[in-house]
Parts: sequence; C-alpha cells; structure tokens
Amino acid sequence: MKRDKSRTNSFRRLGALASIAAAAVFTFTAIESANAQDRKSIRWATSSVDSYGYKVAASMVKVLEEALGGQYTVTVNPYPSTTGAMKAAMDGDGEIGYTADVGMTQLYAGEGGFKDYTAAKGRLVHAWYAYPMESFMATSAKEAGKYKCWGDFSGKPVFYTTAGFMNWLNFQRIYKTLGYQFKHVQIDPKSQSDALQAGTINGSVAYTTAGRSLAPYWKETEVRMDVKVINPCPDEVTKLRAAGLAVVDVDPKSAFTKDIGVTQIKGVPILFAYNVRADMPEDVVYKMLNAFYKNRDELAKSDPGFTPMARDFVGMQVQGISANPDIPVHPGLVKFLREHKAWNDKWKISK
Repeated sequence: MKRDKSRTNSFRRLGALASIAAAAVFTFTAIESANAQDRKSIRWATSSVDSYGYKVAASMVKVLEEALGGQYTVTVNPYPSTTGAMKAAMDGDGEIGYTADVGMTQLYAGEGGFKDYTAAKGRLVHAWYAYPMESFMATSAKEAGKYKCWGDFSGKPVFYTTAGFMNWLNFQRIYKTLGYQFKHVQIDPKSQSDALQAGTINGSVAYTTAGRSLAPYWKETEVRMDVKVINPCPDEVTKLRAAGLAVVDVDPKSAFTKDIGVTQIKGVPILFAYNVRADMPEDVVYKMLNAFYKNRDELAKSDPGFTPMARDFVGMQVQGISANPDIPVHPGLVKFLREHKAWNDKWKISK
C-alpha cells in the first residue's frame, strides 16, 4: 500500500512539473508571439533571386535589423524585374525598392515601363545609393568573329538581361543614343548558355558590379561555355560620351576566370539604389544610412561590389542625387548629408 501511495505521489509531482514546464513554454511562446506582433515589417523588394540585387540585399538584412534596434522585421521579397520591385514598393507591397538612376529617370518622366503608371502609395525618392554596375555586350566564342562593334547586334535577337532590369533599360538608352534597333528576346537567365550555343540569341548583355562582381547566372554561363566580349567601336564611344553617358574600362581578370578576348572591357555604368517612398519615417532611413556607413568596410569585405561605396559613401549619395537632381530627397538622407556637409540647397526635400 505504501508503495502504491509513493508511486501516486511521484506521478503527481511529475504531473505538476509537466504543468509548470508547459505553462513556462506557453508563456515564453506568448511573449515571443507578442514581441513578433509588436515588431513592424519592412519588406525589401528586389529583382529576381538570380540577380545581384537580391544577393546583396539578403546579406544586409541583419545589419538593418540591428540598426533599428529589433523594432522591425526585414524580409527580402524578389520580383521578376527591377521595374517590378520599384512598383511593388510604390504600390504598398514593399517599403524599400530596388532601382537605379536610369530607372528613377524613367519613373519621373513617365517613360518605358512607367508610361501611364500611377503609384498607389507614392513614388520612390532618393534614399540610398549602393553601387555602380557596368553594362556591356558578350557573345559565344565560336560566333565572336561575326561582331566587331555594338552596331553589329542592331536588329538581331539579343538577351539584354531580364526585361525591366536596369541593365535592360541602360541598353535601351544606349541604343537610342546610337540609333540602333533594340530586339530583345526574353529567356530564363539560367538557360543563357544554351540559348547562346543554340543561336537562339546572337548576344547577351553582361554586367559587373563595381568592375568586379558578375551576376550569379553569368558565373554559371562562364563555367558552361566560352564567351567573348564585344566592345563598342571608337565612333560609338564618341557618340555615347557626347550624349553625356560615361564609358568606363573594366579589367576582365577581375570579373571573369577565362580569356574573353579583350584586354579591357568597355562598359556604360549605372548607379544602383535601394530607395523608399516619402512616407517612410525619417529616423528609419537615417538609421539605415548610418548603419551601412559604419559597416561599409565590412560590406566591402563581404562583396567587392561595395568597394566604391566603402571608398566614398557620401560621394556616392551625392552622385546618385546629381544624376536626377529634380527628384526629391528623403528627409533621412537629407539629415545624413547635412551632418557630412554634403547637402546642396538646390535639391528638393520630399514631403
């Protein structure tokens, strides 16, 4: 009988301990749930998962969350194109939108993918410029002998990066300047090497970030086949520069692992950004800028594409605004630039 009572008491104690443990777990879960509910959301809209813009945004989430003191949960949401990411942020499906100087120009001019477009929540304004990209032309090594200048691709099927990407817009701008016919063929970036080898496309636009990093799908293409870069001819370079477009040299050894047929790549650069709507709180943008400014050297170590930003973070913001000086600047960036004595009173502040 005593043994039975002892067992009963043991079971009761175990039951009590289980109840206490369950209550503790429930309480902890409830606290975590409440904390999660208290945290605000920042949705970072980028281009597709194959793009450089997605790759680096994913790596910067931790820096931003820490800068905001755990008050926000930051998620990276990829879209089929950069234009799509811009519209997602402007229509209220995101708070940060991946863009570039050429995309901001088209947005405010109502051209290209933004013709007849009205933002449901508000247009993007200058907030943070992160890195330059250089657009150039490439083709398969076995067909490279057919092409001497960019004009040789005029009217021929080319994959100018995914439609709506900023490099796609950049080559539209380039072709408009040179008077060439833009014949884009849309393919899955992962099938690029197959399309080049099969002759489905005659050429494909490549791009480096800060003269070094290649997009993930281009790295895959280089592994699977030999490619050659076709540079613009001297007269094309002259026309581009006369129209105000820069043409810069890129060391092919910094981007490619194989011989690509040129000692220097000639590309037309664009400046990429992660901009926001004017209704984003000033302190959020200000904290974001300060966090990336303080971590600029670490970001450059994690990805060479951030090297120019690390070298001159403030100057890159000035350059981004100067490319479209009539577009308003977010108050958070205004505060940051004033502290660094880089604000220009001729620029507009968003409201």
